[in-house]
Amino acid sequence: MSFATRRELKAGYDDVLAKMPEALKAEGFGILTEIDIKDTLKKKIGVDFRRYKILGACNPPLAHQALTTETEIGLMLPCNVIVYETDDGHTVVSAIDPTTTMASVGNPKLTELAQTVRDKLARVLASLE
Repeated sequence: MSFATRRELKAGYDDVLAKMPEALKAEGFGILTEIDIKDTLKKKIGVDFRRYKILGACNPPLAHQALTTETEIGLMLPCNVIVYETDDGHTVVSAIDPTTTMASVGNPKLTELAQTVRDKLARVLASLE
């Protein structure tokens, strides 16, 4: 069972990151947080790591619906999308699959909502070149 939707692109890391806000916006998401893992690991523990960012994406109407269905679902929000550079210079974009993560909650009302979010995030990844 996979917990993510993944796409590897030949496009450069910076180009893909630049396209992410608009690609997410087209499906109703905004970026709430951006964590630069490379920079954080260098500052905190002095190690070098590949270019890697975690984007905390949120679709406010869907987040509201999830939170009113299951108050503690906030533990699984926002929907994380990662962008990282491979050793061969390609860029990987992966998005969380909420149908997998929310299944552990056991609330059937979240199933359809999670599918909607998964489909939207899959379209975001498919739109990237």
